[in-house]
Amino acid sequence: MGSKRKDSFLWGKAPPDCIRAEKKQTETNRMNKNNILGDIQKLRMEIENVLTEIHTMESNKENKNVIRTKRFQCGKKKFNMDPIKGIKYLLDNDLLVNSPEDIAEFLYKEEGLNKTAIGNYLGEKDEFRLKILKSFVDLHEFSDLNLVQALRQFLWSFWLPGEAQKIDRMMEAFAQRYCSCNMGVFQL
Repeated sequence: MGSKRKDSFLWGKAPPDCIRAEKKQTETNRMNKNNILGDIQKLRMEIENVLTEIHTMESNKENKNVIRTKRFQCGKKKFNMDPIKGIKYLLDNDLLVNSPEDIAEFLYKEEGLNKTAIGNYLGEKDEFRLKILKSFVDLHEFSDLNLVQALRQFLWSFWLPGEAQKIDRMMEAFAQRYCSCNMGVFQL
């Protein structure tokens, strides 16, 4: 039998042991290939799911930004109709922080607010609004401006209310800020 094996090997025929080993190796390779292809398919599906989740999250974020912008616009409209209700709406919807500085910055920097509404809101006497008024006035820079220029700049940011007590509070806050920005302008 040994010579038959040798002869079949020499003439291009593999011995039966080699053929069985090759078939076994081929079958193992085929199974490994199928396992790898299955794993690749699972990974593709997982990647697709992750990409879908990311897209959903991005769209939710965009929707939240749109909703936030619409609420902010609504708050500005409410402020223009009734300043107290407008500020309350903005605070309740977490569009403003309930601090004098944040509210003052909103009143000072936000476009499209009714200047009469700003004046009426700032002119009230309650303690919190007086802090807002001070923060609002502190946002103005009066350094190196003469009194008339500074007053024009200040009055450009809102309209004075009609009530004398409100005007007095606002002018007092202006005077304190003007003097702190221009030390030594007025001599006693």
